[in-house]
Amino acid sequence: MSDPRLKTVFDDMKLAMDKAIDHAANEFTKIRAGKAHPSMLDAVKVEYYGDMVPLNQVGNISTPDARTLQIQPWEKNIIQAIEKGIVIANLGFTPSNDGAVVRVTLPMLTEERRKEIVKKVKAEAEHAKVAIRNIRKDINETVKKLQKEGLPEDEAKTAEAQVQKNTDGYIKKIDDLTAAKEAEVMTV
Repeated sequence: MSDPRLKTVFDDMKLAMDKAIDHAANEFTKIRAGKAHPSMLDAVKVEYYGDMVPLNQVGNISTPDARTLQIQPWEKNIIQAIEKGIVIANLGFTPSNDGAVVRVTLPMLTEERRKEIVKKVKAEAEHAKVAIRNIRKDINETVKKLQKEGLPEDEAKTAEAQVQKNTDGYIKKIDDLTAAKEAEVMTV
């Protein structure tokens, strides 16, 4: 590939495919695998002096063990507001408090629920694969356009083969991420 335009095209492709992988990995972290994680409460809003603010702005969220989330409010008078916010967020959690902290104990995942979560993981993986394939299609169209603008046919064919090789590599990365997440979800 001696044509500098091809280098730009391949750089763009790598950047776009890396973004697709990062997005998939980010979506996988949002899927609950039976272990408590502070990000599970990202959707919770709490009424604080008349405004609705994210939970992490009114207290410290920690995980004292694998199945418990603990919220240490910065002001004791908002404990009820925190509990209400968690209930309103409809995450399936029931908060409790001891007057100083709010605790959320995550229920154990049933086998059926684990299988549902795996389906969600596979659906998210398929979205990522479709994004990678769409990038491949766009890059191949760009290569064909460059060929019409004077790129030699043999270079265009080599470029298309390289695009397919890169696509296969990124699809494998998604498969690896998916397999790791499935194993995490199915581990009791």
